[in-house]
Amino acid sequence: MTAGTPHRAGIALGRALHALAPADRVERLALAPAVTSAGYLVATGLALVWGSVLSGFRVSRRGGVIVCRGLPRWAFGRGGTTIGAVYLTRDAVGERVLAHEAVHRAQWRRYGLALIPLYVAAGRDPQRNRFEIEAGLEAGGYR
Repeated sequence: MTAGTPHRAGIALGRALHALAPADRVERLALAPAVTSAGYLVATGLALVWGSVLSGFRVSRRGGVIVCRGLPRWAFGRGGTTIGAVYLTRDAVGERVLAHEAVHRAQWRRYGLALIPLYVAAGRDPQRNRFEIEAGLEAGGYR
């Protein structure tokens, strides 16, 4: 086998997949309500288990999200992280923050698990990340 063979095979596979499923068809399928709803439910379930256990079962419903409060700081990003319908935090539960996180919940509902690569692709800078801008930079503590 030559050194370029695996690369050529990968290119051939990519072309075959593209021919079978053009990008617009893949996007429509990935964002179909049945797919995004399933992803949202999976993300919510996993986050609820994670958050419940790590918060000592301090779970409540507030501001349109399920809040798991009292988690160790390593268990979430920044002041808190919303995964599906679950907001994971130590103590950031102000009304404005919860409104910001409720927008992220709506984004999870709209995109399902596709939100993960979309969010990463939007970048780490919240001032330029379209998902953080939509949720409100000031309410999220970014300004």
